Amino acid sequence: MAVYTEVSDEDLEAFVAEYDIGAVESCKGIAEGVENSNYLLQTDRATYILTLYEKRVARDDLPFFLGLMDHLATRDFPSPTPLHGNDGAALRDLCGRPAAIVSFLSGMWPRRITPAHCHALGIAAAQLHVAAADYSITRRNNLSVSGWRELVTATAGGADRVSAGLGKIVSDEIRYLESAWPTDLPSGVIHADLFPDNVFFLHDRLSGIIDFYFACNDFLAYDIAVCLNAWCFEGDGSFNITKARNLVQGYATVRPFASEEIAALPVLARGAALRFLLTRLYDWLNHPEGALVKRKDPLEYLRQLTFHQSVAGPAEYGLDAA
Repeated sequence: MAVYTEVSDEDLEAFVAEYDIGAVESCKGIAEGVENSNYLLQTDRATYILTLYEKRVARDDLPFFLGLMDHLATRDFPSPTPLHGNDGAALRDLCGRPAAIVSFLSGMWPRRITPAHCHALGIAAAQLHVAAADYSITRRNNLSVSGWRELVTATAGGADRVSAGLGKIVSDEIRYLESAWPTDLPSGVIHADLFPDNVFFLHDRLSGIIDFYFACNDFLAYDIAVCLNAWCFEGDGSFNITKARNLVQGYATVRPFASEEIAALPVLARGAALRFLLTRLYDWLNHPEGALVKRKDPLEYLRQLTFHQSVAGPAEYGLDAA
């Protein structure tokens, strides 16, 4: 989450008047994240999240995202629910941007991740995959292999300014992944961005998952590869196999892995590491002047990619015990 577009009081009040949610009491920008402009909106009735969609979020994709959240609400999955305005529409415009209001979820994302957090996340990821299995709208993952190739090209001129030799590393890796990427794994709707700041806990109980704006149809196991990168590395760059084992075991209690998913996990983990290395690198090189947003270090994911390149097989992710 972030703030790129400022909203005036007059524009905000006119926008909120299109809903039956009461009068605005406060609206504060949320600085975390990198994709959209997000505000914590308080009315005299309740608290909500207001999002203005920016950057990589295409307007044509928004019915998929908002519809998915509506669908998950009918399955009692703990995710935000889009609010529909007085005209029945969830999507409208604010300050020249597509915009929507969603319900507020209580909880905090874990600053110190434990194996118990990872186990709960694994369960929730599998529940998400099961709950979305009959969602009728589809969306291609535009940040899979072909999208990574575009980002390699877009960052080629600046990669070595971030770290000497980085351009060659990502160029070599995308060539490997283009040849090794699986073609026939169990697929469905995935979140594709299950980072700790998108997963809320209340008293060690997972209370909600937010930020579905990268959700798409892809390999289900790719979601777990993203989680391995986002949840199972320590601050010193070391990989915590206990956290990984808890993650995959939690997932398997709801949806057991197919043998081909287990075999593919090392290459999926490499792909997930490259994906976030490249998007962080792109954002680092194209940081908007004056934006209220925290840049994220792309080299964190270079270190993780290096680890995945060295693993001998899926047992090193805990899947021998899943």
